[in-house]
Amino acid sequence: MAIRARSMHSVALLTASYAKDIERFSLLSESIDTWLTGYTRHYVLVNDEDVPLFERFASDKRVIVPASRYLPKWLWALPPALQFISKRRVWLSLLSSPVHGWHIQQMLKIAGVLNAPEQRVCILDSDNLFFREFDVGQYAGGEKTPLFVTRKGIDADHPLHVLWLRTVDQLLGIKERSFPADDYVGNALVWDKDTARAMTDAIKSATGLGWALALCRKKKFSEYLLYGHFVANSPEHLAAHRVTEDSIAVSHWDDTRLDRPAIEAMMRAASPEQVALCIQSYSSTSIDDIRDVFRLSSRDRRGPSLSPDHMGDEAEFETPKTR
Repeated sequence: MAIRARSMHSVALLTASYAKDIERFSLLSESIDTWLTGYTRHYVLVNDEDVPLFERFASDKRVIVPASRYLPKWLWALPPALQFISKRRVWLSLLSSPVHGWHIQQMLKIAGVLNAPEQRVCILDSDNLFFREFDVGQYAGGEKTPLFVTRKGIDADHPLHVLWLRTVDQLLGIKERSFPADDYVGNALVWDKDTARAMTDAIKSATGLGWALALCRKKKFSEYLLYGHFVANSPEHLAAHRVTEDSIAVSHWDDTRLDRPAIEAMMRAASPEQVALCIQSYSSTSIDDIRDVFRLSSRDRRGPSLSPDHMGDEAEFETPKTR
């Protein structure tokens, strides 16, 4: 039987965002609308009070979802007006200590995948951006789910990643851990819904708690390490994934502020297979500079400076890709 040339499974996009990232999300959504095909819906999960701010992005293919729709009823957001001490958004519960916004976003990604009608979900943080034509259905909807990994990317002396990984081991009941360990943190990552459900079942089996409560009590975790190491430790689910060390995104992970020439240099260095760029928000790189480089606000969004066939030295911004 011939395999369909495009995709076998439906594919959705999912972003967990909030008010302070709205300009970055605006750039992400604009790039999606310009360059992406092959997906059914883009689900945008935001704090309830942020829904009115994000409604302008809603469309036939983009749905704004309030966080409370997916969060457990025993977890509620402290109103911003009552947050006198903490500058971070706080969620309260009688079952755990307070939970902050970054942890809530990770939980929303898991809940969003579990609740999506689609089988595959490409998770896009707000600081991602697409700059080339990309059929995400063809990439993510095949027989096997792509799973990005950096082999032996976590050394024993990396304080944050090691802490996350120890938590992952406790949540999944992994008894033996050696370093260096594989790192599954990346950008534009794809999850399979059945695998995510099996992962949450494994958390309940190992901890005796529902997955959301277990995460609230642990806090120091990475959703991407959780999914990746669950797959790596399950022969059944590993066989259903296509493991790759090639990311479709070129990323700037540290806190160094990039100017326009540096952004252009990243673009020039990108490989032909890389279609997205992530400049972490904590780098404080100017959104205007990023927007100018990609020329997303111009009428001719597919002009010579962005076209893969016109990336020579004569291009105004020379916008190929980097790794």
